[in-house]
Amino acid sequence: MTIRVGSGYDVHTFTEGRSLILGGVTIPHTHGLAGHSDADAVIHAIVDALLGAAALGDIGQHFPSHDERWKDQPSTIFLTYTLELLRQQQWNISNIDATIIAERPKMLPHIQAMRAHLAEQLQIHSDQVSVKATTTDGLGFTGRREGIACSAVALIEK
Repeated sequence: MTIRVGSGYDVHTFTEGRSLILGGVTIPHTHGLAGHSDADAVIHAIVDALLGAAALGDIGQHFPSHDERWKDQPSTIFLTYTLELLRQQQWNISNIDATIIAERPKMLPHIQAMRAHLAEQLQIHSDQVSVKATTTDGLGFTGRREGIACSAVALIEK
């Protein structure tokens, strides 16, 4: 058996006039995230972690921001595409661990919905997906409430 780990990280600034979508879940908030697609930092970090673990490049290589096909698209399509790439290479997802870094909004009420959505999209059990959140206690751009960051780790096996 071959086991590999990958890490991913994504950041987006807040913007007005967009929905806040994290982990494929729409979260009530005054601002959404700016980005070419729906700017789902959680999914973007997970996709990068999975692609990295399989040595298949990164999210920008597969979904470049200059490509109009991805303009305002839901990031769940990135997950579906990545899952298919992994399967073509005979990789299975063992687990995913994502950490959202944000002062606001509070993530706890939405964590289980994110885990369920991500597990469904990746066709794995929800106990294989961990999503948690932390703050930076007012430090840095997330502490100033300018945006949201997410880091993710993925373990895959063949």
